[in-house]
Amino acid sequence: MKRASWILFLLLFSRCAYTQSAEGLLQQVRQKLELVNDYEAKGKLRTNLLFIKAPIVSVQIFYKKPNKFKIINENGFSFIPKSMANLNLNKFFSSVGDYELLDGGIEVGTNLRVIKLLPIDENSEWVLSVLFINEKNKLVYKIRNTTRESGTYELQLTYGNFIEFGLPDKIAFSFNTKAYKLPKGMTLDYDIGNDKVKNSGVPKKGNVEILFSTYKINKGIADAVFEN
Repeated sequence: MKRASWILFLLLFSRCAYTQSAEGLLQQVRQKLELVNDYEAKGKLRTNLLFIKAPIVSVQIFYKKPNKFKIINENGFSFIPKSMANLNLNKFFSSVGDYELLDGGIEVGTNLRVIKLLPIDENSEWVLSVLFINEKNKLVYKIRNTTRESGTYELQLTYGNFIEFGLPDKIAFSFNTKAYKLPKGMTLDYDIGNDKVKNSGVPKKGNVEILFSTYKINKGIADAVFEN
């Protein structure tokens, strides 16, 4: 009986020791991201919107610490949601003091740690951000954001060749086209037979993916790259 109790104690203790505080885990994720001062990446962008055919295009992505980020389309038109164009994981960690952190435990099926960020500023663009983090390698694998203007959208990150620097091989951005606020002057038409239905009336899912092929990391990037 004593032996069984001792084993149970060790199991509970090891579990508590392994599970970090939300604040501590976010700090470790941030430290890993800070290894990258800047990068220039190339990749392919795929747009998947029902009833809309868009070609796969080549893109260049630039990042410079702390918050400069830019996507350049090399091959013509593509739909790049504003929230994806502004993607910068560091922004979630550079302003952690502006958010209230809630520990959401472990997601069933993935074993990812769930941490919710609630902005203190009631006028914040974000209403809720939910991060899904691998506690072992200190990487964010999924982000679910709820915003005031564009509803809820989700980012999924896949790692491989560039995992050492915490940089993804693939980013998948999914959103509800009915709720998503498009750039001013832009609309999406859905062809249904001979009819066209504006995006405002058709709740459809949209998906945009970037598959990265190369990164140039910490080589230095001029600020002029991010202008215009």
